[in-house]
Amino acid sequence: MIRINLSDMTYENDVYPLVKAFYPEEGIKVDSTDDYLKDNHLNFDKSVNMPYKYIIDVSISNNNIKILLYNNRMEETSNPQLLDWVEHSMDIDSLTKAKFKNLLKRLLYNLLSKYSEQELPWGILTGIRPTKLVYEMLEQGSSDAEIFEIMRDEYLCSDEKIEMSLRIAKREMALLKYMDYKNGYSLYIGIPFCPTTCLYCSFTSYSIEKFSTYVESYLDALEKEIIYGSSCFSNKKLTTVYLGGGTPTTLSAEQLDRLLGLIKNYYDFSHVKEFCVEAGRPDSITKEKLQILKKWGVDRISINPQSMQQKTLDLIGRKHSIEQIKEAFSLARETGHENINMDIIIGLPGENATDVEDTLRQIKEMNPDSLTVHTLALKRAARLNQEKEDYIDLRAKDVAEMFKATLNFVREEDYQPYYLYRQKNMAENLENIGYARAGKEGLYNILIMEEQQTILALGAGALSKFVFHKENRIERVSNVKSVTEYINRIDEMIQRKQEFLLKNGGLL
Repeated sequence: MIRINLSDMTYENDVYPLVKAFYPEEGIKVDSTDDYLKDNHLNFDKSVNMPYKYIIDVSISNNNIKILLYNNRMEETSNPQLLDWVEHSMDIDSLTKAKFKNLLKRLLYNLLSKYSEQELPWGILTGIRPTKLVYEMLEQGSSDAEIFEIMRDEYLCSDEKIEMSLRIAKREMALLKYMDYKNGYSLYIGIPFCPTTCLYCSFTSYSIEKFSTYVESYLDALEKEIIYGSSCFSNKKLTTVYLGGGTPTTLSAEQLDRLLGLIKNYYDFSHVKEFCVEAGRPDSITKEKLQILKKWGVDRISINPQSMQQKTLDLIGRKHSIEQIKEAFSLARETGHENINMDIIIGLPGENATDVEDTLRQIKEMNPDSLTVHTLALKRAARLNQEKEDYIDLRAKDVAEMFKATLNFVREEDYQPYYLYRQKNMAENLENIGYARAGKEGLYNILIMEEQQTILALGAGALSKFVFHKENRIERVSNVKSVTEYINRIDEMIQRKQEFLLKNGGLL
């Protein structure tokens, strides 16, 4: 357990993620310095009874930053031992807020890196969109050398990650070059049902078996929001459409037909460059459903094994076999689907690099058009995190070696990276990367990750993002996550968007 004492809680979201990146297995508690001193009666002697391995004091004044790292030795007669410290004075008025935050994080990074004897490949970047920085610098006309200097000196990124970010950002720009994305919008529709809930999952998803009686009512409510959504942007062209969740193909063939027909009936698809449906779970796929997807013009689907190891599938709660994955993929090809993505996760419990290599070997036989490689991230709401003591002996080994295996695979099979994002608590501080062959990239993935376009999101748990390019800001409007709440409060979900657009519509 680590305790962070902050003199200014404004910087909690800057300090906490960086400490967590260095010590991912440790619990972390953040308090204001005043509260800490009050708790300990202004006496460090009291802290020896506190269950903290380290104590980090961050003191911020108008022109000074001071960070102290203590080892809480837990001995009755000893105060916490000062291990190291760093102090920096500067002219606060000469720094923007962003520059000041970066300075604070660099000082903290250097202190923790020195003491822990480790470096983070992404430096002080703890957000989910590191390539967005590079993309924006390219848009502003920065050269590769200038971007390298900023990413290395300002953000402490490794050369390897800078090169990767540059490569991906340039490919994104090339893909978006002929798309009028600033004057368009994309549509996301969430279907929050799955055959089962995976051990690592934190998304809004509900067992189709337990919630089957709610599906028709959910679709009725969703129909209402879909119809409303079609009236939101009379001055914008629809660019991409993405059905996710959950697993949309958990719907019956009739329900899927109804939903897709409704979308095509109410939205103008004349400028749509991608219509994607997550067919994710192979045990939700049938020939009839695949034919319905083709009937309504779906041109990209995703069949996601996550692993091709049966022991892993059984452990994480995916109630299907390896053979079902192969059968579903073959059926998709037979029914005319020519752009199929597959997802895998590295770092799953009980796996090692040899398992990942075997998964990649089996994926090679299927030959998907794109491959998305996720690194396991333990979200707070996931059962794997909440019940982590039950799986402590099954922690993945050599995640970095797994990552290398995926890099070797995509190079050999001619897949190119086209989008990247990160999540909190990712194994080995790695990232998620989408790879695709030329012309098979997922455009929606780029738009949502780089936040280059307004996303109108419908359904339970959906989060709409409204991009104001001229003002360089993004506003969000969320829907409730609960299926029953969404059904009962659908008019409120619509009203939230109506009120936002009425207030801001002229700026979009």
